[in-house]
Amino acid sequence: MKADIRIAWTLARGSERREWWRISLTLLGALLATGFALAAVTIAAVPGQVSIPYAHGLLDQPGQRAGVVLTLVLLLIPVLGFLGQCARIGAVHRHRRTAGMRLAGASPAQMRRIAAAESGFACLAGSTAGSAAFAVLLAVTGHAPRPVAWTGFAAVVVAVPLVAALVSVFALRHVVASPLDHVRTTGPDRGRRAVLGFMLAAALIATAGLLTLFPASLGFTPFALLVLGLVVFSGAGAIWTAGAFAAFVGRRLTLRAKSPAVLIAASRLAHDPWAAARTHAALLLVTVVGVGFVGVRGVLLETLSVGYRPVDLAFYTTGIDLAGSAVLVALAISLCGLAVGTAESLATRRRGLAAQAAAGVPHRVLAKAALLETALPLAPALLLAGTGGTVVYLVYATIAGTGAPLLPLLVPVAVYAACVLAAATSLPLLRRVAHPAELRFT
Repeated sequence: MKADIRIAWTLARGSERREWWRISLTLLGALLATGFALAAVTIAAVPGQVSIPYAHGLLDQPGQRAGVVLTLVLLLIPVLGFLGQCARIGAVHRHRRTAGMRLAGASPAQMRRIAAAESGFACLAGSTAGSAAFAVLLAVTGHAPRPVAWTGFAAVVVAVPLVAALVSVFALRHVVASPLDHVRTTGPDRGRRAVLGFMLAAALIATAGLLTLFPASLGFTPFALLVLGLVVFSGAGAIWTAGAFAAFVGRRLTLRAKSPAVLIAASRLAHDPWAAARTHAALLLVTVVGVGFVGVRGVLLETLSVGYRPVDLAFYTTGIDLAGSAVLVALAISLCGLAVGTAESLATRRRGLAAQAAAGVPHRVLAKAALLETALPLAPALLLAGTGGTVVYLVYATIAGTGAPLLPLLVPVAVYAACVLAAATSLPLLRRVAHPAELRFT
């Protein structure tokens, strides 16, 4: 293990210039994770009922602070997914030296450990920078955390690189570098994640049903579990739809497509239909939550506008705006993960793209095909995700006895446009990898 860490440190220091953007993205992801975790620890360490001159009293009560802490913890999920995407694309860029180490006798498991240690070094730098920035923020605001909070701060700085390394190992569990300079993927995902999501959703909904039958004995409202179950069910359905539709449209269009760009995209989707589901998983879940949130927000504001003064209403609107900010941050992180995943897909297929360019395929055709690989499977998946979020806020509107707003219906359209733009950010990389000069490494 010590030898692997030394090798990883040597490789990290000797990284090529083109790899520093990947390291910078990993560092940024670790910085975000550290910031969210430190904020959660700081709020959780506040004792009892206090008066905090921020957020219109939202942080005064322990129960309200617990909701804020839970929101910050949930934001770690898209960040960890983003770090996993960075680890996967890093494995592709290091394929040549990885192949050399495999020829020297390194095992695939050892290569994954080295790659995870490289990510850990970048994440350690990010967590250190994040903790330093957070300490400056505490000094500026004049807040003095309790001693237990400082223990939590130290644990966060250590835990973020360790968790990032574990995420990297998990992301690279199927990536095996052969001694002949070839990176392949084994054990393709065939919808297992969606099946697990369906099982979790069924368990949550069943638990909510049991709580409905025995409310007095358990003293817990089942509505939150029901909503969570609907969100998970809708997200799992959207993920399954992305993979199943990619497989279906890939097979159909491969036989019937007349456009070269559509034919190339269909061939890619038919070859690995569940790649879209892996890349879009966090994004689809955020879409379900976003649609539901926008609808619930409209219903809640309409309900609160009757019988509340503006001063009293500020307490609720602050909490709503905080939740909306969390959804937007999660969406932005998920879009970054989509951009990195698209870049990883292009980097993995650089030889095939270079061969197509050498055969005379225009760059605009390859660019259009790359965008279609994202756009085709994402359209029905986002439609289903929007439907699931709509069901969530319609249930809430029915309970509240108010009308259902129409604004949430525009959320999937906006997310779809943002996804296409995020995928388009990888087109400069396509121009570099789809170059006949890449064939000299074949």
